[in-house]
Amino acid sequence: MAKRLLVVESPGKVKKLSQILGSEWIVRASCGHIRELSDEGEDSLGFSMEDGKVQCKYVARDQRSQETIQQLKTTAKQVSEVVLATDPDREGETIAWHLKEVLGLREPKRVVYTEITASAVRNAIANPRKLDLNLVGAGLCRDCLDKLVGYKGSPLVWALNNGAKSVGRVQSATLHLICQREREIQTFVPQDYWSVWVDYVEGFRAFYKGTVNSRPDSPEQEVEVHDDAAGNQTTAPESTRVLSEAEANRLVEEARRHPHQVIQYEGKIVNRQPPPPFITSTLQQAAGSKLKFAPEKTMQLAQKLYEAGLITYMRTDSVMLSPEFCESARQWLEQNDPQNVPTQVARHRSSKTAQQGHEAIRPTDVFKPSAELRIELPTDEFNLYVMIWKRAIASQCRPAQLRKTLVIIQSGEILFSARGQVVEFLGYTRYWPNLSKDTILPALQQGQMLTLENAGHEKKQTQPPPRYSEPKLVQLMERKGIGRPSTYSPTIATLKKRGYIELTKDNLHPTSLGLEVDTFLQKALPDLLETEFTAKMENALDAIADGKQPWQQYLTTWNQNYFAPALVKAKTLVVDTAHKEKTFPERKYDTSRTRCPDCNNFLSKIPSSKLKKKYFLKCTSGCENTVLFWSEFSKAWQPPRTKDDKIAENSQDKIIPSAKLSAYPCPVCKKPLEEYTYTKDGQKKTMLRCSASQSRTDKKHKDVAYFSTAKGWWSPKFGELQG
Repeated sequence: MAKRLLVVESPGKVKKLSQILGSEWIVRASCGHIRELSDEGEDSLGFSMEDGKVQCKYVARDQRSQETIQQLKTTAKQVSEVVLATDPDREGETIAWHLKEVLGLREPKRVVYTEITASAVRNAIANPRKLDLNLVGAGLCRDCLDKLVGYKGSPLVWALNNGAKSVGRVQSATLHLICQREREIQTFVPQDYWSVWVDYVEGFRAFYKGTVNSRPDSPEQEVEVHDDAAGNQTTAPESTRVLSEAEANRLVEEARRHPHQVIQYEGKIVNRQPPPPFITSTLQQAAGSKLKFAPEKTMQLAQKLYEAGLITYMRTDSVMLSPEFCESARQWLEQNDPQNVPTQVARHRSSKTAQQGHEAIRPTDVFKPSAELRIELPTDEFNLYVMIWKRAIASQCRPAQLRKTLVIIQSGEILFSARGQVVEFLGYTRYWPNLSKDTILPALQQGQMLTLENAGHEKKQTQPPPRYSEPKLVQLMERKGIGRPSTYSPTIATLKKRGYIELTKDNLHPTSLGLEVDTFLQKALPDLLETEFTAKMENALDAIADGKQPWQQYLTTWNQNYFAPALVKAKTLVVDTAHKEKTFPERKYDTSRTRCPDCNNFLSKIPSSKLKKKYFLKCTSGCENTVLFWSEFSKAWQPPRTKDDKIAENSQDKIIPSAKLSAYPCPVCKKPLEEYTYTKDGQKKTMLRCSASQSRTDKKHKDVAYFSTAKGWWSPKFGELQG
């Protein structure tokens, strides 16, 4: 009997699908895209545009793709039917079209499934459809659009001669977000303010919230949102900001002078609804914040779980779940957590642009024992699977119930308030804990007089906006409409590869190269960096996918009306910039987070291949001879050693002259500890270390470092320093 050929994208699926389909099927993989636009024609675009038409020339991507095409052609001649089962998204539809073209298939059968299970695959094969040419058009348009911007735009930045490699439609808009935030941080001027508080004998703290006359008519509403990109940090409560110490002192005195009475006390039960199941962006955000995975790693692990038949397809923007899964999740809860079974199935809303034919990311079998998977899967894959399982189950649970209390106290003309929260019923948080810790307020009554224990204020300072972590950047890209689920991860990876951004302490920093490229593009192609402009292009691709706009007409019109004229203007700017650079060469450096001890401006990172740190810090704001080097011993930036320092270091028993001896003995060698002053982040700090110069290189002395705290000297290794 003649066999049938099923062509999929990933070779990782072949074994599982062969087991499901049996001996009458041959399963082969295209290994992703098999063709790409050639490098022929004007500017090596591989396509031409004329009279609203686009003529494309495609070639095999590489030698491996060429071999894959030949093998598929040979196999296709030996079977009775070819079925295309590439991934269920726009990109997968485009790959299926390319397969149709190279294999010469007239009306190929296209099958789509979102999980690799026997029932899903057999059902898909039993219900084939035709290729969706609207989806294909959107995919082809994206390829042409990206190559047009990349190949025509990149030479602009090459002319800067600073190592810049590329411009990209999604890439440059994303880089602009990171650079914008960096500039906000650099220009931020901190402002002092005071938080005023009162403590009561009844056992709680309240914060200043204004005066009787300024009290709002309606109480402020607390808005709770599920933020997958946020860590587990909670911000400390504080008062309405007081902008001068004199005013803070006045409020404290008023609070001490007048009696305190409860004028409002209310408690209510609030339902916190469960979060929706994962989509691509929220999976990347949660894996980044909870498991510390980069978006690229998250998608690689999810791909393996999908190919193993453990989860549904991981590129989706829909939070929809199949009725079959909802029923199986309900059965699991009835058996294992009956109190958490909701009265009706939870409904979650997808975004307007979501493809509703898709499902959210979920486990294929909610009953599969985790003990088995722990043995079968590598640790990272297992942890990601458990997170997906918990989120999917949580989405089908009852809401959490919180008892929230609000108390408002009046003292003279001043108002103080406190909030309490206690979880009454865990609900979905048994599986997806995302609530802040309980804050318990005592039972109070309206009109009750309170006994003041203490009143005071705390000086604080406004903080600059934080840099984006990778999860936060994915969240922002989704919110701004830059790219689509499949592009978030590769876009961030490309920016790192190009040297435009770097990850430092879990936060993304633009490099000096990235900032230079962004500054230039703001002048050369400003529209391309605007999120609204980029999002509008994504919406146009969605319209093409929905059959509302011909793709060739959109591409030619976009190029004629915007891109071609913009390039002409940008090339003029390149000539002017190159001339200016030649006349007034200026070297730009990365900016550190350490401030100059003299002018308080951020110091620049000066590259040096001779240093272990690969750079030293120097003030480029006008201060002469302000240079700092990294000390591995003190883990701080320090000025270069003087001749006297070096002489002292070469003598085994001499003390560094700038240090002051203390009465405390070193816990390792019993020589006296010395008080050592150093500069960190522009501030002078003091520590105790061993005074013997040999301690600088002795491994036993590595952890001899005591830092000043409110309770005295303390060491991470040796604890509190006893007198």
